[in-house]
Amino acid sequence: MTETKMTPPRGRIDAAAKALAGRVVRTPCADLAMHSLQGALPAGADVSIKLELFQHSGSFKARGVLLGIDGLPEAQRRRGVVAASGGNHALAVSWGAKAADIPARVFMPRATDPIRIEGCRALGAEVELTDDIAAAFAGMETAAEQDGLAKLHPYEGEHMTLGAATCGMEYIADRPDREVFIVPVGGGGLISGMAAAIRHAKPAAEIWGVEPEGADSLGRSLAAGKPVTLDRVSTIADSLGAPYALPYSLAVARENVTGMVTVSDDEMRAAMRLLFDGCRLVAEPACAASLAGLVGPLRAACEGRRVGIIACGSNISIPRYQALLDDTGGAQRA
Repeated sequence: MTETKMTPPRGRIDAAAKALAGRVVRTPCADLAMHSLQGALPAGADVSIKLELFQHSGSFKARGVLLGIDGLPEAQRRRGVVAASGGNHALAVSWGAKAADIPARVFMPRATDPIRIEGCRALGAEVELTDDIAAAFAGMETAAEQDGLAKLHPYEGEHMTLGAATCGMEYIADRPDREVFIVPVGGGGLISGMAAAIRHAKPAAEIWGVEPEGADSLGRSLAAGKPVTLDRVSTIADSLGAPYALPYSLAVARENVTGMVTVSDDEMRAAMRLLFDGCRLVAEPACAASLAGLVGPLRAACEGRRVGIIACGSNISIPRYQALLDDTGGAQRA
C-alpha cells in the first residue's frame, strides 16, 4: 500500500498565499555580496538572505498565526486563543489576536527577554510566566483543555506549515536560481513549510535544517523515525528551544528535508557578530542560526554554490543582545 504523503499540495500553498495577500509583509531578499563578508562565507558561494525579521511582529510566525485564526469558528474566536512560546510565536499570536479583536493568553518562560513579554502585554494579551519552556507548553495544553481556548501551537499544524510555505514561495520567486537552502529549526514548523514549497518548485534543491546543539528535537526525531522529547533544553536560541517534535511537522520535514546539522551557542554568537559587522543587523540567536550553519558545518557543501538562508525573525533587546555576545547570560535552560 502506498504511504500517504503529508506535504501540502501546491494548490493549498497557493490558497494560503492568496489568503495572506496584503495582510503580511512580502519580505525582501538581499545578496550577501558586501566585501566585509567575503572572507567569512564559503569559497565561491553566492549567498542570499530572506529578511523575515521585517515581518509583522518581527518573525515569520505571523503568517501561520493569521491562517490559524482564520480557520476558527466564530464561537471559538469569542472564547479566545492560547499559545506557548519563547517569544516570537507569543508576539505573533498577540498581534494576530489584536488584529482579529479576540482574546489571547500566552505562556512564556520567566527567562524570556523582557522586551518580548512587554510586547505581548502591550498588544493586549494575557501573559503567564513559567519556570521553563516545557512548563509553558504544559500550561498551553491545560488552558486549551480546561478553559476552552483554541490552541495555536507554535509549530504543529497545517496552518503553521502553510504559513511558512508562503515564505518559501516568495523566496523561490525572488531567487529561482538557488541550489541550497538553509533553514533554522525549532520544532519544525518553518522548515516543514519552506521545504514543502521549495520541493514543489525545485525538486532537486538541497534543504538543510540547522538546530542548536542543546535543542535538537527534530533532528533526533528524524533519526528515530518518530517524535522525540528532549530531557533538557539548553541553548541561547530560546526561539529554537522546542522540547519535542510532533507528528505532522515531522512527517512533512521527513518527506522534503535533505538533512540536519547542529550549531553551538558560540557558533550562533559568531554569526550574530557577523550579521552586525557585515549587515548592521541586530539578530537574535535564532535569526543567525542559518548563517551559523552556512559558515560552520555546511561550509564545504556550499562552496561554489547558490545558497539561500533566512533571517527568520528577531525580537531582542539591546541588553539581552549585549549579554549574549558577552557570554554573561541569556541561555534558556530547562
